[in-house]
Amino acid sequence: MEATFSSEQARALDAADPLAHFRQRFAFPEPDLIYLDGNSLGRLPLASEALAHELVTRQWGERLIRSWNEGWFTLPARIGGKLAQLVGAAPEEVVIADATSVNLFKLAVAALQQQRGRTRILTDDLNFPSDLYVLQGVIETLNAGHQLEIIPSVDGVHGPVDALLARLDDDVALVVLSHTVFKSGYVYDMAAITAAVHASGALVLWDLSHSAGSVPVDLAGAGADLAIGCTYKYINGGPGAPAFLYVRRDLQPLLQNPISGWMGQHAPFDFDLTYVAEPGMRHFLTGTPPVLSLALIEPGVDLLLDAGMAALRAKSVQQTEYFISLWETMLAPLGYTLNSPRRSAWRSSHVSLRHAEAWRINQALIHELNVLPDFRAPDTIRLGMAPLYTTFIDLYRAAERLRCAVEARLYARYENRRTAVT
Repeated sequence: MEATFSSEQARALDAADPLAHFRQRFAFPEPDLIYLDGNSLGRLPLASEALAHELVTRQWGERLIRSWNEGWFTLPARIGGKLAQLVGAAPEEVVIADATSVNLFKLAVAALQQQRGRTRILTDDLNFPSDLYVLQGVIETLNAGHQLEIIPSVDGVHGPVDALLARLDDDVALVVLSHTVFKSGYVYDMAAITAAVHASGALVLWDLSHSAGSVPVDLAGAGADLAIGCTYKYINGGPGAPAFLYVRRDLQPLLQNPISGWMGQHAPFDFDLTYVAEPGMRHFLTGTPPVLSLALIEPGVDLLLDAGMAALRAKSVQQTEYFISLWETMLAPLGYTLNSPRRSAWRSSHVSLRHAEAWRINQALIHELNVLPDFRAPDTIRLGMAPLYTTFIDLYRAAERLRCAVEARLYARYENRRTAVT
């Protein structure tokens, strides 16, 4: 069966790929590097490189403070309105602001204050740990008797849907979930979960960090209340790029930004001493936006819109299915186990493999085999397929090198001591 997989077959799949030409629009300073970590940090779009030069030399260097009235001031709403198309929202429902964790804090506090009398927050143990830290901080900050209930997944792969729904009652104020689970790549049915949460009278807040630009999202169709997400993964906005937040239009006048600041003030340059919130999404802004990093999000958004989420999703499914087939044939006999859903409708654009020597295998891939995946404790290697630039030959060669790392015991050359960033 293994003979059905070959480099020739992988190249044939690449030749038939309708999105192949998008790869030419990214920087490839190391052409031979197999980069499978776009689900942590996307590649650099060439348009971003050109825009960075324009931002620094002309907009900042020449135009100086005049640039605020020449486009800088409207960047959060303008780019947010574009990004809204990637997540199925209206332009006036999305704004770029702050970091993902800050946006989570803002929206969680706003939701809990609106849901007075209800004290429970539901999430799962597959959620990104940072989200749980933020929620714990929200509870301590409000000091209003809220409790965080973490529902465990049965297998560490799939979301605990039935158990989660069983815990809904009239004391639940807010449900907070990662739409795409960061470790396994499991994708929740947003519409079904949102409908069930609404039936109990609660609100739901979705973290779209591993979904935006990776899987189709329809916030409006699902009736979603709130959402947050980062822009430096599949959106290719750059390291530490500002995040985004979404508030359904009818909820915007009902929710207060708990970190009110002058960018959310109705007339910030009147310098009035009393805060009056700007109607709409702008009142969820707080401080001065980081113009350089914010502006560099736009080229990545444009690339995704140009390709279209339907086409991106079709290639993502094809590539994850292809890699899972490679795993079954080449890697499963060597102790690699699949840590992602087999059903494509439940799987995002990365495949996770578990192995007892995952950390040391990861080090061999990086330092000897010219493959950049990432590692998630305790024993998971994540391989991200970014359809704009990941090729089938990348995936075939990565599987070969995963096999080599174990068969040739290359991993044995490395210690189990972790680096600061994994």
